[in-house]
Amino acid sequence: MSVSKTQSSRRFTCRSNRLGRKVAASLLVLQALPLFAPSVHAEEAPAGNVKRGGVIRYGHFQEPPCLFGGWVQQWYLQRQYSDNLVARSEDGKIVPWLAESWTISDDQKIYTFEIKPNVRFTDGTSLDAQAIADNINGWLSNDPDLRNPTAAPYLSDSFESASAITPLRLQVTLKVPFQPLLNVFAQSSQGILSPSALKRGLAVNCERPVGSGPFIVDNWRHGREVTFRRNPDYNSAPATAKHRGPAYVDGISWKFLPDQTIRYGSFITGETDAIYDIPAIAWKEANSRFPVLRHITGGTPLRLALYTVRPPFDDALVRKAFAYSTDRKAAVDTSFLGSLPFEGNGALSQSSPEYLRELGKSYPHDLEKANQLLDQAGWTERNSNGVRVKNGNPLIVRVSYSNAFLKPDGEQALQAIQQQARAAGFDVRLQPTNQADFFAGKNLGPNDYEIVLLYWVAPGAEIFRISWKPDQNGESNRFNPSRYQDLALWNVIQKAEQELSGAQRTALYQEAERKIVDQAPVIGFTVLDVTLATKPNLKDVWLDRGSVGEPVFYDAHFDGGK
Repeated sequence: MSVSKTQSSRRFTCRSNRLGRKVAASLLVLQALPLFAPSVHAEEAPAGNVKRGGVIRYGHFQEPPCLFGGWVQQWYLQRQYSDNLVARSEDGKIVPWLAESWTISDDQKIYTFEIKPNVRFTDGTSLDAQAIADNINGWLSNDPDLRNPTAAPYLSDSFESASAITPLRLQVTLKVPFQPLLNVFAQSSQGILSPSALKRGLAVNCERPVGSGPFIVDNWRHGREVTFRRNPDYNSAPATAKHRGPAYVDGISWKFLPDQTIRYGSFITGETDAIYDIPAIAWKEANSRFPVLRHITGGTPLRLALYTVRPPFDDALVRKAFAYSTDRKAAVDTSFLGSLPFEGNGALSQSSPEYLRELGKSYPHDLEKANQLLDQAGWTERNSNGVRVKNGNPLIVRVSYSNAFLKPDGEQALQAIQQQARAAGFDVRLQPTNQADFFAGKNLGPNDYEIVLLYWVAPGAEIFRISWKPDQNGESNRFNPSRYQDLALWNVIQKAEQELSGAQRTALYQEAERKIVDQAPVIGFTVLDVTLATKPNLKDVWLDRGSVGEPVFYDAHFDGGK
């Protein structure tokens, strides 16, 4: 396809109960500590006053199988050791990172990036336009060692090529316009890695990936921690950073502490300086005593995806009946003790720019309405257990989920939904699955579930491409667990992706959002939030806004040293 070489003048630049008792015991220890003033945003300290040194002991939740990839737990880690082409600021604007500036052609198909000079990967390889082009081309290739599980589903339909025009000028050419391109490039999973190191193969790179970021992967002790050491030559901070040059601290001890009581307890007793995912039972207490950071991720919320290609959820009436039969808001509020917002909009997370707030009230608990819809759908009989029956088949709903996507307190919410739905005649059966088995596909086959609990994070409604792209040319969209196929919806999404006008693009995405909620292939549950508690003497930790809200320790420093 021929592409216009004409460049426009648009230029961008700028610089369980038992668990509850254990947590309660920990809280008694916490209550004996002095009170600290709460803070929701780190305070920036003048560079001249910053004390350097020390190692941040950070307690995280889940350990991924590889130190980079498509799962958000991998993005958290990759943010520490790699740089991106561009960054996304707190207000949603795209700002420079490895690209100091860029232009976009009038036909919206050619992006030309001016790359920051004198940047090297930590193995000594030059980070130039060719290195970035090699990364991008690899993401969209069929090489399993290079293909990017996040970039590929976004860009496979629009991407044509990436090439180095000069050593510091990168050109990305598209077959059709794709307005969310820069948002995709800003996600940590699109961090640029050393082409030299990538030649070692995926197994080696999973253990010791090489980027150009502020920290270097030093060692991964599986089941325990990843240790990072400072990159002494770091000179490529994003425009969103608070300083330039190497990081202030000597490194990070990134500890995997999956038990929320142990993780929070390590923070109380001084074994960690910062922790991820504050337990619900400790939410209020932590906010009253420690600096707390929070980001609600965009893209999809944590939602119930209903399998729509066979009974019972091939019928929209039954999908809607299930939604009305459950008081999901009460289940979330009770299970998370009010610390996590309910999200009734199954299409889009509330932090996404295109979010329609009125859809957050969709399908409130209404047992009478649920019963009416089920009767209308032909589920009029009940067996001796009170379960509805149609054509001899009971109304069984198997719910597959994993702690890879659901916080520990969330299981109680699912149990509440299980009981609520029974009143309408649903026989809900929960299928908890451990992380390894879940990623291997257990309880996820086409005949294994009626509902699966999942999310996919993104800055906003560009996630619709991944969630709702129809099966094409015999290839199934494996990112659509509801299997809902709607060509009219897909046409609206494609129009939005190519629309130059921001207002018109938002309107189109919102049209798609309404269509999704109306047909209920997904039902809202709650949000995916990122929370961090930090010790008062650890300053300038912040959360990235590229997509996931990754903790950023580049600017962090200890007050008075450590």
